[in-house]
Amino acid sequence: MRSIDERPVADGGGGWSARPMLAADRGGFIDRHGLWGPAQYAAAGQLRRVVDELGLELIRFSFADQHGVLRGKTLTRQAAVAALRSGLTAPSSLLLKDTSGASVFPVFSPDPGLGVAGFTGAGDVVLVPDPTTFRVLPGAERTGWVLCDLRFPDGSAVPFCTRSLLREQLGRLAAAGYDLTVGIELEFHVFQAEPGGLAPDQTGRPGDPGRPRAVRPLSRGGQLLHEDGLDQADQLIQLLHRGLSRADLPVRSLELEFGPSQFEITMPAEGAAVAADQVVLARSVIRQLCRRHGLHATFMSRPAGAQSASTGWHLHQSLQARDTGAAAFDPVEPGAVMSPVAGHYLAGLLAHADAAAAFTTPTVNGYKRYLPLSLAPDRVVWGVDNKGAMVRLAGAGSDTGIRLENRCGEPAANPYLYLASQIVSGLDGLARQLEPPPPVEDPYAAQAPQLPESLAAALAALGADSTFTEALGQPVVAWYLALKGREFARYLAHVSDWEQREYFELF
Repeated sequence: MRSIDERPVADGGGGWSARPMLAADRGGFIDRHGLWGPAQYAAAGQLRRVVDELGLELIRFSFADQHGVLRGKTLTRQAAVAALRSGLTAPSSLLLKDTSGASVFPVFSPDPGLGVAGFTGAGDVVLVPDPTTFRVLPGAERTGWVLCDLRFPDGSAVPFCTRSLLREQLGRLAAAGYDLTVGIELEFHVFQAEPGGLAPDQTGRPGDPGRPRAVRPLSRGGQLLHEDGLDQADQLIQLLHRGLSRADLPVRSLELEFGPSQFEITMPAEGAAVAADQVVLARSVIRQLCRRHGLHATFMSRPAGAQSASTGWHLHQSLQARDTGAAAFDPVEPGAVMSPVAGHYLAGLLAHADAAAAFTTPTVNGYKRYLPLSLAPDRVVWGVDNKGAMVRLAGAGSDTGIRLENRCGEPAANPYLYLASQIVSGLDGLARQLEPPPPVEDPYAAQAPQLPESLAAALAALGADSTFTEALGQPVVAWYLALKGREFARYLAHVSDWEQREYFELF
């Protein structure tokens, strides 16, 4: 039994005939504000059938917060019916917290200083489920799962809903005549978790997370794509393949990467909005499956003990003309490596690389990945099939066509903001018909600007980039800068083990 109804909505006809909606459900919050289209109504009917046929007892209603972390509520099957009519509420203050759970804005003041109304007193926002994202969880007993968008109680959009922010940028791209297809390469670490419960110093509070759990490596590292090494982790590979498949998450490959305990999944090319949902769900499924089997999966880019290789998120992207569906990046002139459209888009990615880094690499830790000769980029360059460059032009002569692979992202990035940053950058390149510099052959020796060396540098670049402010809106950029700025300030205030080792005995 699959989680989704694979029949085209068009098979059900237009109008209300494509909306299997009970009369008792009409007039609810979702219907009243016109928040679903025919695809959602059809998927809601399928959701109910799956819940009944499989005997699901619980459904998790989740949204991806500003950090790409899923938050939400678990409802019983009886309560889920009402949520499909009226949504469900959650505190708006969830959108105003840094990665430690500490509130960055004065949530109980009359004006939290956001530049938008609706957040006073930590009042509620409404989670509006999108039934097309419904899945049956592979690890939790009799439990379903659905992603949600955010609305204010009056039905208006919440400007900080990152899933909606991506759709807004895709709308701008569509208005320019293009659709975006992306392919996902997502790396992560899986460790063997030490047995035992939580120690007192492993509990935390907002602004001060507890000590992380103790773990051991699962593989030795140092051998890229080593079949015998992958075979030694076959129980994990089988677990992930079964679980992701049961959750209707397409997986193209499961690979052993270079570092100890380092793995990668790749996913087939997909429309950008669908691909972003798949990344959010896949990361959570992987972590949940591993947790249930005594393992710890992390999408942190450079965890302690992984010094030989950091994990990245390589994002392949290509445009198609909306009117014809034709590949817009394929060369049109003899001898060219790409089309003018691809060149303009690429030039936009390069021109805004520093500002976009705040979204592609949104953690303090991710900037410790930008090292020379490391299969991660360290400067703003592009190359033809060169995996040391920030952007790699790939696919020449293949059946899939030309694509641009941005290699600077980290796997912890919020996928909606990561993809939105690429659209904002690429659209500016198209609008201004920017031209890229020549490709490099030695990316780690090229005379080119360095990528930001820290999250603070990337945030400063974002604050100075008017293209992002115009595209996302000043309140969104200011909100994001405040959240991530607080995160970096806490990092600077922390006395690290390096400082203790370096100075405590010397001075």
